[in-house]
Amino acid sequence: MQMSYAIRCAFYQLLLAALMLVAMLQLLYLSLLSGLHGQEEQDQYFEFFPPSPRSVDQVKAQLRTALASGGVLDASGDYRVYRGLLKTTMDPNDVILATHASVDNLLHLSGLLERWEGPLSVSVFAATKEEAQLATVLAYALSSHCPDMRARVAMHLVCPSRYEAAVPDPREPGEFALLRSCQEVFDKLARVAQPGINYALGTNVSYPNNLLRNLAREGANYALVIDVDMVPSEGLWRGLREMLDQSNQWGGTALVVPAFEIRRARRMPMNKNELVQLYQVGEVRPFYYGLCTPCQAPTNYSRWVNLPEESLLRPAYVVPWQDPWEPFYVAGGKVPTFDERFRQYGFNRISQACELHMAGFDFEVLNEGFLVHKGFKEALKFHPQKEAENQHNKVLYRQFKQELKAKYPNSPRRC
Repeated sequence: MQMSYAIRCAFYQLLLAALMLVAMLQLLYLSLLSGLHGQEEQDQYFEFFPPSPRSVDQVKAQLRTALASGGVLDASGDYRVYRGLLKTTMDPNDVILATHASVDNLLHLSGLLERWEGPLSVSVFAATKEEAQLATVLAYALSSHCPDMRARVAMHLVCPSRYEAAVPDPREPGEFALLRSCQEVFDKLARVAQPGINYALGTNVSYPNNLLRNLAREGANYALVIDVDMVPSEGLWRGLREMLDQSNQWGGTALVVPAFEIRRARRMPMNKNELVQLYQVGEVRPFYYGLCTPCQAPTNYSRWVNLPEESLLRPAYVVPWQDPWEPFYVAGGKVPTFDERFRQYGFNRISQACELHMAGFDFEVLNEGFLVHKGFKEALKFHPQKEAENQHNKVLYRQFKQELKAKYPNSPRRC
């Protein structure tokens, strides 16, 4: 009887030890699984649950750090620059989508994040003290509630030098303190904003487009610099990464992304087949068709739409630069900066493309990728101040081309 009791005790002890071993193996398995898929699971978690208070605190601390110094003045002394309101980790070999916007036009960020799967950098211009405060609150709200903003977006702020942006208080404006999701933030912005063209600010402040472009592409190797109200074709970032990763032969080459504009922006074309169908019925046309046909004509749209369909993104044909061509392009290496003396409207991108040509870059048009501007660009009506600035830029452009001759004395090329 005593022996039977001892056997039973030994059996239960052995069973308990076996159960403990199984539990330990399960814990080990879960630990290994967490190590392999932890980041993926974390991303999935943030897609379904709001961020923790700690992540919100980190965002606020980051904004506070960016704003604490009071910014730095640009070369002209007219603007105050705050770098890194939002920051993101970027692969130095990645392709960054760089853009710029007035505060009201930040609405377009939502569409860009849907189409562009890689990192995005945006420079925001606040023309007034109130807009500067709104910009900081928006940065706080968007990064708090939008996982994609935290993961993929860098944001910088520029305002007139006489203003300083304040550390955001989520209670000001009070309505933003009540928001709880990314969609709610964009919906609220849609109600308080009055989106329009970036240079029509309704103030005596000039929109510093080239300063904003330089700030957005700062530190990038390869960048695609676009206007915020444009949308890239689906998969453009992946196609560019694959093409650039396969070869290092693209130094000194500007890979041109053909740009179009669409009459109605209710449904933007996702691929070339959809775009060409809309092009053939007049719902899509070349960018700037109604404003400055020569500014985009060298892209050779009729040739592009008739290229045979291909699955891989690649350069299709070479185009020599012609004045006043201002293509949208991806380029790496020592890409000339945009001349920040050009503001508001006129010759700001033409001048940079001109210098790119003088610096020895060749232009090759991509076969499949494209950009689409929301709405047809129509003839612009400037009030007297804006018309004067446009004429000023025209004179500056003539001066700029003379300066390039001295800057590139050995270049056989001319603008």
